[in-house]
Amino acid sequence: MDLIAWQLLIEGAWTTLCISGIAIAFGVVIGLAIALIRMLKIPVVDQILVVYISLARATPLVTLVLFLFLSLPTAGINLDKTAAAIVALTLNTSAFNAEIWRSAFRNFPRAQQEAAASVGMRRWTFFRYIMLPQMWIESLPALVNEMSFLIKGSPAIAVIGVVDLTRVTNRISSVTYEPLSPILAAGLLYVVIVGLLLRLQGMAERKAKRLVRQE
Repeated sequence: MDLIAWQLLIEGAWTTLCISGIAIAFGVVIGLAIALIRMLKIPVVDQILVVYISLARATPLVTLVLFLFLSLPTAGINLDKTAAAIVALTLNTSAFNAEIWRSAFRNFPRAQQEAAASVGMRRWTFFRYIMLPQMWIESLPALVNEMSFLIKGSPAIAVIGVVDLTRVTNRISSVTYEPLSPILAAGLLYVVIVGLLLRLQGMAERKAKRLVRQE
C-alpha cells in the first residue's frame, strides 16, 4: 500500500476511536446510573430497565444502528450518521455495563456497609470514597472487556455511511483490487487500539488501588 492509503486508514482508525471512545464514556456512566436505579427496586422503573437491558443486549449492533438511523427521522428526531452511530453504540454498551455494575453492587461486602452505618457515615460519602473505588477495581477487567468488544463491533456503523476504519478498508480494496493488504493493515490498527485500551486499564487499576490505600 502507498502512503495515501495508510493516511486514509489512520483517519478511519481515528474516527473509530473517537466514536467508540465517546460511546464508552457515556456507556460507563449511564450503566452505573442504571445499576444504581435498579438497586432501589422501584417496581415499574425496574421492569422498564430490565426490558431495555434485555433488548439492547439481544439486538445485533448493526440492527440497532440501522433502526436508529432509519426510524428516528420518522419521529421527528434528525441525527446525522455520526450522532446516530454514537447513540447506537452507547445504548448497546450501557446495557452491558449496567449488568457489570449491578454485579459489583451485589457482591460488595455488606460488612463494610454495616461498619460505615455504625459510625454514622453518610451513604453518599461511603459510596464515593469507599464503595465506588473498590467496585471500580473489581469491575474494571469486565468493563474493559466490554469496551474491547464494542470497538471490535464498531464496524457496524459503516452500514450507515460513517467513514470508519472498516469502511475505509473496503474503499481501498475496491480501488486497488488488492483486499489482503488493507485488511491486514486495518487488523493491525484494531490491535493497536485495543492494546492501548488494555494499557489504560492497567494504569487505571494502579491509580484506583493507590486511592483506596490512601483512604
